Order: sequence, then structure tokens, then C-alpha cells
Amino acid sequence: MTYQELYKQIIAKQSYLCVGLDTDIRKIPAHLLDSEDPIFEFNKQIIDATQQFCVSYKPNLAFYEQHGEKGLASFVKTVKYIKAKYPEQLIIADAKRGDIGNTSAMYRDAFFQTMPTDAVTLAPYMGRDSIEPFLQIEGKWAVILALTSNPSAEDFELQELKSGERLFEKVLKTTKEWGSHENTMYVVGATKAKWLEDIRKIVPEHFLLVPGVGAQGGSLEEVAKYGMNSHCGLLVNSSRGIIYASNGVDFAEKAHDEARKLQLQMAATL
Repeated sequence: MTYQELYKQIIAKQSYLCVGLDTDIRKIPAHLLDSEDPIFEFNKQIIDATQQFCVSYKPNLAFYEQHGEKGLASFVKTVKYIKAKYPEQLIIADAKRGDIGNTSAMYRDAFFQTMPTDAVTLAPYMGRDSIEPFLQIEGKWAVILALTSNPSAEDFELQELKSGERLFEKVLKTTKEWGSHENTMYVVGATKAKWLEDIRKIVPEHFLLVPGVGAQGGSLEEVAKYGMNSHCGLLVNSSRGIIYASNGVDFAEKAHDEARKLQLQMAATL
């Protein structure tokens, strides 16, 4: 998916919502547990209920890999279902990969060909050759960790370097030279919303994937105020607040309602 195609979807749906598919077998409704594939069945119903209000889905690989071969099969089925039924949706594999060049090329092929997703979250700390393979396929995206929403992000990301810049700023300045705003996004946590003003000075045109709205306490209004650019430039992720809005038979209906609430708020900011 290209930059313009993503922006077109945002305008058409008046939404920049990304729904996180952090599907925990311990939290899905009990009546689904007798299904042949409970995780996929849960995802399928969530996707059908929310797709009109969002422009992206972000399955987190940890929730699938923990189940081994069966979990990965659920992940692949989920990706292929979205591709077949809602091809306008951007699919982000939240995998947080990052390794030496030849290994990264294998990860790239796994997520862009075998799976196949549109984007992968990546850790940049092994340098250029850990990111570059993901920038070599047109229409695919590297989503680089910049300033995350977890409390211990300050252990490294907020450390001040001898140059006076913070480490996340060094990451932004360096990695933006490897690709462009057409194939690179950055992860910036919603709980760090006021930092977005500084981030936009470095990467004014790039899309930012912003987790942490909802259950983690991030403010959509602040994210829009400090992070939006002329092409919106935001994908705001909500996971638990949508997919676990109910653990009963009405779970999909409640997810629909929560996604709709966020979409209406986003429309107002657009």
C-alpha cells in the first residue's frame, strides 16, 4: 500500500484508527473456545465488526507465537482473511524484529511474501543493515521503534547523548535517511504525546504509528494536536479498549461500538 493509498482511505473513512489484534486466548469469550480455531474466529468477528471504522489492523505476533505452530496458523489465516475480504486495510505485523542483514532479509520475505503483511515493526539498534531489506519492496513499510509508550523507555530512548540530542532523536535523524516517508513509519507512544511536537520537526511527512490510546491512558486529542500533519500522518492504535469491550456473546457488537466512538472523535480532528 502506498502513502497516497493510505491517505485516501483515511479521508474516505474519516478515520486513522488501527485496531490491534492482541488476541489472548484467556480473554476471548468462552463460547468461542469450542471453535476449531478460537483465535481466528475471534479475530474474524472483530474484523467484520470494525473494518468500516478503521484503516489498519495490527496483530501482535507474541499472542500467536506463544501457541507455536497452531498460533502461527491463526495469524496467517487472519492476515489472509483481511487481504481477501478487506484489501484496503493496511496490515502491520507487530513483530519488533531487528537483526543482521541476511537474517533481516529472511524476516522480510516471511512477512512480505509468505504471510503476507504490508508492514513490520522493527528495532533499529543493530543499524542500517537490519532495516534496509524491508525498504526494498515497493508498497511495503518499515515501522521503526522511536519513542515507545512503556515506562522503561527512558532506560535508553530518552537518554541524552554527548551531542545534546536524545537517543530517539538520533534514531529518527539517522533512519530517515535510509528510506523515505513513502516506506518508513515510526512508533511513538500516545503516552508521550507532547514529544510529538519535537518529533515532527525531524520527520514532518512520515506516518507515525501511535499505540497507547485507550487502555494505556493516551489522549487522542493530544496526539492529533501535536502529531497530525497535512496528510494526517497518524495511525492511532487501540487494542484492548476495542477487542475486549465485552467478553460475552455481544463482544463483536461492543467492539463495533467502541471503534465507532473512536472514529467519530477522529473525524472531528480531521
